[in-house]
Amino acid sequence: MLWKCGRTEDTSKVKDVSVGGLFIETSKLCPIDATVELHFLVEDGEVRASATVKYVLPGVGFGLQFKSIRNEDQANFSTMIKRILQSRDDQKT
Repeated sequence: MLWKCGRTEDTSKVKDVSVGGLFIETSKLCPIDATVELHFLVEDGEVRASATVKYVLPGVGFGLQFKSIRNEDQANFSTMIKRILQSRDDQKT
């Protein structure tokens, strides 16, 4: 996933994605309450969203809460979340 926070930009591994937000693994930092622009490439296309930094783990990454998802990407976002949740459920059994 590609993300941008002010002048800081990176491609990072996403961990623990949910309907409400996600965690990005990165050594780069963004301040709490900063807005981060996100660009996911998923099986069904792309998803562009914005999120707010809620917490930072220096040297590990930061947690984000989704603010908005582009209208044209809502269906792809929904499909992505359903696939992730289904995968989690499958791993539990």
